[in-house]
Amino acid sequence: MRKYAWMLGAAMAWLTGCNPAPKYSRPTFPAPPAYKEAPPDQYKEVSGWKIAEPSDDKIRRKWWEMYNDRELNQLEQQVQISNQTIAQAEANFRAARAVVAQARSALFPTVTAGPSFANERFGARGAVLPGTATGIAPGTAGATGSGTFDVYSLPIDVSYTADLWHKARNTVAANAFTAQASAADVATAMLSTQAELANDYFQVRQLDRQRALLGETIKDYRQTLELTQTLFRVGLNSQQDVAQAQTQLNTTVAQATDLGVARAQYEHAIAALIGRPPAEFSLPVAPFQANPPPVPVAVPSKLLERRPDIASAERRVAAANAQVGVAKAAYYPDLTLSASGGFESTSIANWFTWPSRFWSLGPSFAQTLLDFGARRGATEQAEAQYDAAVANYRQTVLNDFQAVEDNLAALRILEQELGQQREAIASARTYLDLALNRFKTGIDSYLNVITAQTALLTNQVAELQIQLRQMTASVNLVMGLGGGWDVGQLPQIREVSHSPKREAQLPVPPEADRVAPPNPPPVK
Repeated sequence: MRKYAWMLGAAMAWLTGCNPAPKYSRPTFPAPPAYKEAPPDQYKEVSGWKIAEPSDDKIRRKWWEMYNDRELNQLEQQVQISNQTIAQAEANFRAARAVVAQARSALFPTVTAGPSFANERFGARGAVLPGTATGIAPGTAGATGSGTFDVYSLPIDVSYTADLWHKARNTVAANAFTAQASAADVATAMLSTQAELANDYFQVRQLDRQRALLGETIKDYRQTLELTQTLFRVGLNSQQDVAQAQTQLNTTVAQATDLGVARAQYEHAIAALIGRPPAEFSLPVAPFQANPPPVPVAVPSKLLERRPDIASAERRVAAANAQVGVAKAAYYPDLTLSASGGFESTSIANWFTWPSRFWSLGPSFAQTLLDFGARRGATEQAEAQYDAAVANYRQTVLNDFQAVEDNLAALRILEQELGQQREAIASARTYLDLALNRFKTGIDSYLNVITAQTALLTNQVAELQIQLRQMTASVNLVMGLGGGWDVGQLPQIREVSHSPKREAQLPVPPEADRVAPPNPPPVK
């Protein structure tokens, strides 16, 4: 008997080691050795970014602090607490983790109990009494006749389907990988929301500076208007010049007023990002600090470990791979071990006595013999979904490399453009001074002054727009590089394989509490 038991145990161990899922390996993507938009060696650092040293190639988790803006720091701290998009992503993560707990239940026996009471009647000639274990009413000894009986029953059923072909374990793995991807989605939502807040904040500050610029320009235009009126009164100027000066002043005042629309909208957007009603939030006017700090740029291969959206796409590839194993397991038979037992009697006094016991025990095999291609179709579908997940992963990596290259190029080119724009402003100032002097002496008409003033204002506004684009590119570069996130912040398989608690925090641990990168079970 021991020999047969040992052989059965060995056979079960061998069968449970058969995993039909392909062995998983992370999809390959050849990362370039360096970014195309990296500057030559003589330009190791430009405004907005720098080539990182090996000891300093990591962006801090609170990356916005590099901009040295207290108001921005306070706003960013409220994003994780109050932003509803992040709250939704975190709830989706908890739901995904709960699915893992549900899938794990298939690895253990199912125990059910069904106590019941029934008043039953059976017909003549020893008719079967459905509620009894023997099929004949207790006490009748197979006698004929009919009668009514009370039946008390307490059956307990135990059922266990052996996971011989890793169907349950691959399902658990697929759901665990999906939960990890959902955790990365939380980090992606966090990073994109933080970047959006920073960009909106800099938009507000640029509008404040532009409005101040228009205010200074309006002051100059008023002085010019007074000059034209004085010259008109002494007969050295025409009423047409006065009208032109008045028109230019009124137009600029309207432009300054119009900036209030955009500023209000950006202010409302910031309120929504920090989870507050726009009516309860206002942002005071403050200077525009247009000085993008240097962002450490590591080698391109590091990007694969520091972008949460790449990690999410890769975890979904692993989940799709595990689903292939689930689909292939349908080709093999299921072994179910079931047992039931309990007490049943027509008398409540004898319900839990030893003679009232009943039980049954035995295994069963189930195998689909003919399904007209259903299993083959399910397997092909799973394999196609795996291929789609791989393609999505590689496209995500490509898009992220593009985002980094775009912003590196933007910062490098905008730095040159800003210098050229400042030269244009200096030229416009000289042009305006000459035009005013010639107008005061009566050599030129006031039209030349208007042209010079318009050119100066246009170039000054263009300078502000370039500075805003620099700040936006800086923020987008931080986001493109992962914003201080890395794959070590993903929760481990064991952390997503247990029942979640309602009060669970966001899966973004502090730097001191980060876990090592996950080592997934070999399901493909």
